[in-house]
Amino acid sequence: MFKGSMPALVTPFKDGELDLDTLKKLVEWHIEEGSHGLVPVGTTGESPTLTHAEHETVVSEVVKAAAGRIPVIAGAGSNNTIEGIRFMRHAESAGADAALVVTPYYNKPTQGGLIAHFTALHDCCELPIIIYNIPGRSAVDMNPITMGELAKLPRIVGVKDATGDLARVSQQRITCGKDFIQVSGEDATAHGFNAQGGVGCISVTANVAPRLLSEMQMATLEGDYARALDIQDRLMPLHQAIFTEPGLVGVKYAMSRLGLCSDEVRTPLVPLTDGTKALVDEGLRHAGLMN
Repeated sequence: MFKGSMPALVTPFKDGELDLDTLKKLVEWHIEEGSHGLVPVGTTGESPTLTHAEHETVVSEVVKAAAGRIPVIAGAGSNNTIEGIRFMRHAESAGADAALVVTPYYNKPTQGGLIAHFTALHDCCELPIIIYNIPGRSAVDMNPITMGELAKLPRIVGVKDATGDLARVSQQRITCGKDFIQVSGEDATAHGFNAQGGVGCISVTANVAPRLLSEMQMATLEGDYARALDIQDRLMPLHQAIFTEPGLVGVKYAMSRLGLCSDEVRTPLVPLTDGTKALVDEGLRHAGLMN
């Protein structure tokens, strides 16, 4: 059910407030462009600076706008298990298809703590869970053995792997099983991730290049890695430019250049520097997305 190109949706703002009209337009655009799923209120959706009410509003509006046409995997991560349970239950009540749950950040739990946290979220409702393993942000790495233990739970169905270690895909196939859904959380290595056994990417760049990334993902899933590599080569400068500074800032700027939304972000993030803007512009031109 969860495969292909799934944009980690930005949260559009207007004068500091949620821009729900633009959010709904983006959902329609992604469906028209061939995205295979939507992931609102992850890090790229600026979850750290949304209030709980805003978080829940964005999830509800995306689910409503998607109207069952493509899956919605709602961000439900927190380093507070009680808050995570709240987000899980809201996502279920809103009609999301699954929840994306990040490894708890800052408080640095042990592997046993990870099992306790994810088990509690698993048991709180009936929503499937995609584990989000991103040690570079959370300061904790869920190892393949721990993931294998959690994969025994019926509703922990997959992982968004942002370790950047392509060997993890094979290791997790051993501990979690070949049917465990593995999607990349890193645009620059998504081609190689699928060659190892992955089935998709929760993508930042797909916010601005959804059709190209949908085509790349489908090419890999059909075994046409040469075609997929041509698209990856076309997009690599854009991937790199977007992540020169925080990725959501880079992709919002890229989207603003195409008239999709404003480049407004919330502090402590700030707009791109002029040098990075030039890199993003070059990446858009190299990808054929801007003259």
